[in-house]
Amino acid sequence: MFLNNINFPQDLKKLKYQELKILCQEIRTLIIEVVSNNGGHLASSLGAVELCVAFNYCLDMPKDSLIFDVGHQTYAHKIITGRKASFKTLRQYKGISGFPNVEESPYDIYTSGHASTAISWAQGIAEAKKLNKDTSKTVAVVGDGSLTGGMSFEALNSCGHFQSDILVIVNHNEMSISPSVGALSKYLTRIISAPIYNRIKKELEVLVEQFSLVKGLVKKIKKFEETIKGLIVPGIFFEELGFRYFGPIDGHDFEELIPTIKNVISLNGPRILHVITKKGKGYKYSEDNPEDFHSASKFNIDLGKSEKIEENSYSQVFAKKVTSLAESNSKLVAITAAMPKGTGLEIFRKQFPERFFDVGIAEEHAVGFASGLSKQGLKPVVVIYSTFLQRAFDQIIHDVSLQKANVIFAVDRAGLVGEDGPTHHGVFDIGYLRSIPNMICMASKDKEELEDMIEFAVNLNCPVSIRYPKGEAYSLGHREEIKIGKTQTIFDGEKICLVSLGSMVKESIECVSSLKKEGINIGLVNARFVKPIDSDLFIKLIEKYKVIITLEEGNLPCGFGSAVMEFYAKNSLLDKVKLINMGLPDEFVPAAKRDILLKLYKLDAYSLVERIRKLIKEDFVCQKGKII
Repeated sequence: MFLNNINFPQDLKKLKYQELKILCQEIRTLIIEVVSNNGGHLASSLGAVELCVAFNYCLDMPKDSLIFDVGHQTYAHKIITGRKASFKTLRQYKGISGFPNVEESPYDIYTSGHASTAISWAQGIAEAKKLNKDTSKTVAVVGDGSLTGGMSFEALNSCGHFQSDILVIVNHNEMSISPSVGALSKYLTRIISAPIYNRIKKELEVLVEQFSLVKGLVKKIKKFEETIKGLIVPGIFFEELGFRYFGPIDGHDFEELIPTIKNVISLNGPRILHVITKKGKGYKYSEDNPEDFHSASKFNIDLGKSEKIEENSYSQVFAKKVTSLAESNSKLVAITAAMPKGTGLEIFRKQFPERFFDVGIAEEHAVGFASGLSKQGLKPVVVIYSTFLQRAFDQIIHDVSLQKANVIFAVDRAGLVGEDGPTHHGVFDIGYLRSIPNMICMASKDKEELEDMIEFAVNLNCPVSIRYPKGEAYSLGHREEIKIGKTQTIFDGEKICLVSLGSMVKESIECVSSLKKEGINIGLVNARFVKPIDSDLFIKLIEKYKVIITLEEGNLPCGFGSAVMEFYAKNSLLDKVKLINMGLPDEFVPAAKRDILLKLYKLDAYSLVERIRKLIKEDFVCQKGKII
């Protein structure tokens, strides 16, 4: 096996093209084996194996800078940059990250996980190198999906303006080339990327510039080259932005890929190399259904099927309810940002295709677009993962809340999302949404309450957000009508009361029930609303309880607990009660299964019991189970 002898990029340079092809097969086998056990981004990583090998073969890593956009296609890169032995720990607690991670390897320039960032990063690095007289290369790898993001266009425009010395590899995995156009394009790319062509072209331009009578020829030469390319390749857009465009070429053919990368990387200025790859390449089930294997759970390799029982997820509960409401409400429309399947909205799209909008990886546009729809009397429901919605913070403020636009934000994957790690945990939405005027913020404790909140939100006439977690939806009972800003008391108790938000209600019910078995009765309130908070209830709580504990699956700074503290401070009541805020600390949460993370941060039911026992021991006397 060639893979046995590959530990770092320099080892690749010893192999011939045919040997590299075999190596890629071995890498794919390893990726499939590990992802089948651990889950992960399979289709994108399988499609980029040859690219990762070629980059590390052609560049002087890590001296040269290689930056991956999003980063969910980097498994092969990890394997050949010193992480082969530990690759089996992919996406596990204290294991290898599913995305590039600066703390993991010097070959990872950035910790990434969000789209459309790489070109901006690369330009910054390239301009810094220019100032530092550093001649090393800078390469950004961007998928065609990431180019739909506004940040990519801003960066392309800036690179062209400053003529920054970067190479942007556009990995296009949604297009095939017809044989005739592909052959001609390959031949042209070979010519215009070759060193001899570019040397002669440059020398000719310099020569012609010396003769005033023929200065116009320089522009004509360039125009001729652009015209030829514009006829047979889709590069004229990039050329107009100030880039030199090469491609498209086959991203799985080393005999074409490696010489072209070597040629193009030797040039200066902003360059685009357009490569075509196939998502899921090398594994039939992933090739046939790449979306199913985009973010795969544990699966059976031989059958190509997930071993996880199909769950009734919160995403599906939300989508079914919205679709049901849309049957009787023709004003309801749904918007997502390249996540129709992940958000469950495929069911809405099938039933109401004319009222469904997938805007691509463009969260800012999704929110601005929703504002426009609402101004014409529609009721937009913007369904975006918590971690991605934060990218549209300004639009939520300026385009929606300032305008008092009638928009519902469905904040999917709110809280801990598990193995995708710090770039994907939805732990900031409580803080960034509750700070915005005119915004109502809700969080559901179970699937029935989520359905009730959706129906409640549809009948409001203001910006509303509803947060709900990733994973299987469950029922906790205690169903009550939703009223604006009002909590729900689940258990009465004495001395101590838990006020829990959303997904933490389940852990709290288990905690309170366990303590009841010991004869310790504490209160439990389901907060329901982050904003507005139930001011009447919180005043009553300090009349009844000595200790109030807020509990949330989000960052404590600016969180729900902070909102309660602000209320008591504003009303000069902080000295009347001992207020304890429990949640996630002011740090980026690592990758691990949700249950492991809850235990790590002492937010699971068992840990809550232990924390409350300790609190009782410190602050109260407990006789025969009764708190005194």
